[in-house]
Amino acid sequence: MSKKKRLTKSADKVVCGVFGGIAEYFGWDKAITRIVGAFLIIFPGTIFAGTLLYFIAAMVMPSPDKPDIIEGDFKEK
Repeated sequence: MSKKKRLTKSADKVVCGVFGGIAEYFGWDKAITRIVGAFLIIFPGTIFAGTLLYFIAAMVMPSPDKPDIIEGDFKEK
């Protein structure tokens, strides 16, 4: 069984690892992705909305070292 590709934060992070994770997922250059992402956040009129979306993505995206599957035995009491 092959491992599924997942969108996670990057371990090589600058702020929260969101743009690095997006670049790793799509196979893009991290520096260019970060520059384009920063431009889209700073572009006039979208600073608040872009920053808000960035931090929502940082809260929602899982870290690369934390699996989202809980392993173990579950027993009914």
